[in-house]
Amino acid sequence: MQIIWRALATGLFVSYLPPLVFKYKKNTGAGFLGTLWGIPLVLCFPQDSMLYMVCMLAFWAVAVWVCKKVQFKGFTGHDNPKIVIDEMAGYITAMAFLPRTWPYLLAAFVLFRTLDTLKPWLVKTFDKMENAFGVVFDDVAAGLMSNILVQIFIIFVVNR
Repeated sequence: MQIIWRALATGLFVSYLPPLVFKYKKNTGAGFLGTLWGIPLVLCFPQDSMLYMVCMLAFWAVAVWVCKKVQFKGFTGHDNPKIVIDEMAGYITAMAFLPRTWPYLLAAFVLFRTLDTLKPWLVKTFDKMENAFGVVFDDVAAGLMSNILVQIFIIFVVNR
């Protein structure tokens, strides 16, 4: 059963790829690849806003559950860099209620990766939680902040 948890947590093992290429680098890019997995997920989510919300909330719950269940041999911390389901949850949040066009997909991607990396106040608050909820919700918070910034851009620039 542990192999299923690992497959889900690592984006079908995509997070195992960067350490094979960049052996001596601390930040391997697994989060970047996990966020990339978020793009096809968003494109598969329902177009209807309410159904999107239901699917997003369900994905958050599954992500927390998977993070609770998954175990990695030799890793004792709470937020293993191999876990990328949290990045997928964050990117899905970043794209909520936004048009699914490449400019918005890219803007949400860049903003999400930036906020996830910089960890501003709200993101850092969740990041400090040493449990599965914190693992997922620091990324959800970064996704929410990204979404709000894109929504503000739409209101004040695009719809002007």
